[in-house]
Amino acid sequence: MNDRSPRVVIVGGGFGGLAAAKALKNSPARITLVDRTNHHLFQPLLYQVAISVLTPGQIASPIRGILRKQRNTTVILGDVTGVDKDRRCVFVNSADREGVPVPYDYLVLATGVSHSYFGHKEFEKFAPGLKSLADAVAIRNRILSAFEQAEAEEDPSLHRDLLTFVLVGGGPTGVEMAGAIATLVRSTLESEFRRIDPSMARIVLVDKGDRLLGTFSEELSEAAKRRLGNLGVEVRLGQGVDRIDEEGVIAAGERIASKTVIWTAGVAPSPAGKWLGAETDHTGRVRIQGDLTVPGHPEILVVGDTASLNQDGKPLPGVAQVAMQQGRYAGRLIRSRITGSSPPPPFRYFDKGSMAVVGKSFALLQTGKVRISGFLAWLAWAAVHLEFLATSSLRVAVFVQWVWTYLTGQRGSRLIVNHHGMGQVAPKPSHAATEAPLQRTMERQHRE
Repeated sequence: MNDRSPRVVIVGGGFGGLAAAKALKNSPARITLVDRTNHHLFQPLLYQVAISVLTPGQIASPIRGILRKQRNTTVILGDVTGVDKDRRCVFVNSADREGVPVPYDYLVLATGVSHSYFGHKEFEKFAPGLKSLADAVAIRNRILSAFEQAEAEEDPSLHRDLLTFVLVGGGPTGVEMAGAIATLVRSTLESEFRRIDPSMARIVLVDKGDRLLGTFSEELSEAAKRRLGNLGVEVRLGQGVDRIDEEGVIAAGERIASKTVIWTAGVAPSPAGKWLGAETDHTGRVRIQGDLTVPGHPEILVVGDTASLNQDGKPLPGVAQVAMQQGRYAGRLIRSRITGSSPPPPFRYFDKGSMAVVGKSFALLQTGKVRISGFLAWLAWAAVHLEFLATSSLRVAVFVQWVWTYLTGQRGSRLIVNHHGMGQVAPKPSHAATEAPLQRTMERQHRE
């Protein structure tokens, strides 16, 4: 490598960005990968951190560690705030500096998505979403704290609100979270409390669509609904959420009292379209060409959830497989341009199918004309997810934890961790619950 080697900047260390970096291994280029966190996160298992099956360290790995053998790659911890197409540089905020220009000859934007509250930003305060490890730990704190507060509360009339969990959104994340919470309260927690019955917790899944898992077949959507019903989850379809506040949710004009609401409904792309001044679709994703480049800028490629690309007349879905395949393609294309070899044909996504798990030992699998639900689909789901974890150590750790949880019901981490400066995450008690219920409980137990 020398100072004249082409400079490739990759923004984002998720599935797309990491795949692009790996595809450029041993290429005659200087690669810089910029991410606002120091780790690559396996998002499909993020919900398992939120419901205490896995620990954060079992689904994430330091990006530096993953790319440690790529001598042509530098990793920067920073937040990209803009792109100057004319100067060919991105602007990065780091711990001690702001707006640092990082020049590029080729740019790969793989900046992912964030929560979308569909114009109701005020919902975010009361209904956190699930996109990062910090989100998962915060939701885990909320769920576990709800049971702790209910155990300490002497007024039984308040238990129901404390132990009502509302999930807004019937996509894969909402369905998997609902099933996982139901399994948690009816197995692991059932024998550990003395003054409440965790199995009496109410779990409500709300979606304005007419069926769950809209990208799956109607047959599998119905199977998911039946399975959730068997787990005790209350599924409410065709009901939009009008309001979310500290007292719960108003859906279809009805108040659902709850202290724990989780947002699993929608996502919004990064501001990459604004950075580039490029054409976007109605959701804000950058419209790209068949070779993943931005029209008029062959040196800029956009991949994953940030990109909008149609195939066979339909937009590609925002799933990990699309990001990974696009990232690998972007790396191959850039390598071909640097080395002067023949470029690959236009990108074409190979759909390997869709999966979703619904509680213990039950999953849905859809690939081509194959439709499977039940235990065999669950085994396939487990095998596929283990395969795509970033490192062998994570695969071993997750496999062992899954086997242990399956056999014993014991989970990886049920710690309530309130980090300094985060404040209290337990559900806010109602006015009637503010008379030191824990103190009264302790006093009564002392007298006994």
